Amino acid sequence: MMVMVTDEKEAFRMDDLLEHVKKSPYLDECGAVFTFEGIVRGVDDERTEKLVLTTPDIEKAQRELEGIVEDVMEKYPVRDVAVVHYVGEFYVSETLFMVAVAGPHRGETLEALKEIIERTKYEIDFKKEEYTTSGRNVIMSGG
Repeated sequence: MMVMVTDEKEAFRMDDLLEHVKKSPYLDECGAVFTFEGIVRGVDDERTEKLVLTTPDIEKAQRELEGIVEDVMEKYPVRDVAVVHYVGEFYVSETLFMVAVAGPHRGETLEALKEIIERTKYEIDFKKEEYTTSGRNVIMSGG
């Protein structure tokens, strides 16, 4: 398991997460690896110029993300998970969040990936400030 919340933008790439799960001693039990890369959307209702993602306590966010991954690994028979969530200032198409999950079968591996994504969005105290062509929108965790 690898879990990281960091402000060191681009400290990791998706290849790093894939390499981590593929080096798992349990990889020979796996038939699926699913990945997710969350990026800054450029157009929603308005054009996004930048996004600032913060958390009041990066160490707490790290512990909470580790807890989510541990829960998911207990719930689903997946063998390894790697997650990186960045905080800081981002621009359109830049990566904010990456997940890689390795498991024996595609069904439960995909469900584990989905649960990590959704629980991260709703359970960790992140604040997004979107700067758009018409002003600033603040989105608290769960948005």
